[in-house]
Amino acid sequence: MTTRPAPARKSAAATKTPRKGVEKPADNVVDLEMSTGADSHMGLRLWLRLLTTTNLVQAELRKRLRTEFDTTLPRFDLMAQLERHPEGLRMTELSRRLMVTGGNVTGIADQLEKEGLVVRDADPDDRRSIALRLTPAGRAQFDSMAAVHEQWVVELFGGLSLDDKSKMHERLGKLKQHLIGSVQR
Repeated sequence: MTTRPAPARKSAAATKTPRKGVEKPADNVVDLEMSTGADSHMGLRLWLRLLTTTNLVQAELRKRLRTEFDTTLPRFDLMAQLERHPEGLRMTELSRRLMVTGGNVTGIADQLEKEGLVVRDADPDDRRSIALRLTPAGRAQFDSMAAVHEQWVVELFGGLSLDDKSKMHERLGKLKQHLIGSVQR
């Protein structure tokens, strides 16, 4: 006798209709703040919306960098830090600025050095310390990527008016200052 598998059941969350006043996310987007429920603290819902939005923007930028330039977002970010500091940055400072481990910075630096895009310089005052800086080829490559990257970001935020962007920027600045003050206590 052959048995048939039981039909797949939808989870209770999948069968619920959206609450009144709560936007239904696009079918292909996981909207993390929706899972908290309408009775959740607004701070939690705001955090999850910021996280979801950040993840969506990062995913698109990662995809475009890979497709258009055959590079990664971490490589782009490291080169962006070096572009701002033509004299170079110590590996420990790069690690701090990028908020990653020293091992991550070393791995990316190794790749970029092999490609002739960065060079390592010993610190004359501390031979144990190494500074990384862009080569002329690295600067040229970064400049071409940065111009396109800027247009992508402008495009991704194109659904907001200038006024909306300005207000969000100002309000997130207030939140940032609050967090800096409360974290440093």
